[in-house]
Amino acid sequence: MKHRIGSLRSSLRIFSLLGMVLPGLALSGCSRNAAPDPVTKESFYFDTVCDITIYDMDNFSEDAADTAIDNAFSLCSTYENMLSKTVEGSDIWNINHAGGKEVTVNQETADLISEAISYCDLSGGRFDITIGKAEDLWGFDEGATTLPDPEELEEAVKHIDYKKIKVSGSTVQLEDPDAEIDLGGIAKGYIADRVADNLSSQGVTSAIVSLGGNIECVGEKPQSGGSTAPFTIGIETPYSDRTEVIGSLPLSNGTAVTSGVYERYITVDGKQYFHILDPDTGYPVDTDVISVTITADEDRSVDCDALSTTCLLLGTKKGTKLIESLDGYEAAFIDTDGNISMTDGMEFTPAK
Repeated sequence: MKHRIGSLRSSLRIFSLLGMVLPGLALSGCSRNAAPDPVTKESFYFDTVCDITIYDMDNFSEDAADTAIDNAFSLCSTYENMLSKTVEGSDIWNINHAGGKEVTVNQETADLISEAISYCDLSGGRFDITIGKAEDLWGFDEGATTLPDPEELEEAVKHIDYKKIKVSGSTVQLEDPDAEIDLGGIAKGYIADRVADNLSSQGVTSAIVSLGGNIECVGEKPQSGGSTAPFTIGIETPYSDRTEVIGSLPLSNGTAVTSGVYERYITVDGKQYFHILDPDTGYPVDTDVISVTITADEDRSVDCDALSTTCLLLGTKKGTKLIESLDGYEAAFIDTDGNISMTDGMEFTPAK
């Protein structure tokens, strides 16, 4: 199934079409038959704007919702300090700077690396979490204005090999001391799952977690009269600055993750170089995919994160084949010609 949306040259972000989110709740005299006003808060982690909105919870009050969100953001900080390769002393930083020695890490870190390795295997090595050193040479986060030295990049590519990662219990070893792990293609999904679990443990029954392109819904959206309905998640029309959408999809107790080649890039001599790198060359991947959105049930944002990056690397045809071979996942691809193609079970409604 394909829909033409025109030439895409800019960011296409995923966000919730939920109307204005009010900063507080006026609960005095409020009937529980009416849908309460949501509470939303914003912060900055993982180099992206993150926001959490609570729509309902046990013993709902503004203070209780504020506390629940603060606790969830505290968890984001914990994971950033554990999983970021740029935070000195994090598990990933320690592994990358161990000179090939074994490093004892948090069990969650070891488990996430093992899960990431399984997606490296699934992708046939197209998704490779030892891409870190090649990424460093590009300077995407620093806004570099020159290309990497070809010889340095060629050398960095020699050390891209996820099979050199050894995980045993809570110890991790990079057998190639010149390799560098980067969990950027999977960590936000894992954290979104844990944040959603954390909210549920605090009695939250309806919420949306947004970590950049990772959206996870807890429950459904409350309606007047005490009923609920799926959240509506929209995909933004490029250049609209969040004022238009090209389509939407329903989401209940589920996750939607969007990855795009445009998310981070540098411009050199008028040409854009995007941050999704081909592990075989170290240069930006060259496929027909500009953006891909993967959906699944709750607690699968970690999988959708890895799969969305993998599909960008594989291209539309191979990416579609991969998603259709897996149970419980659906995808919508946007290609370089502006077409949207979807797996058969994707509940995506194009904007009129």
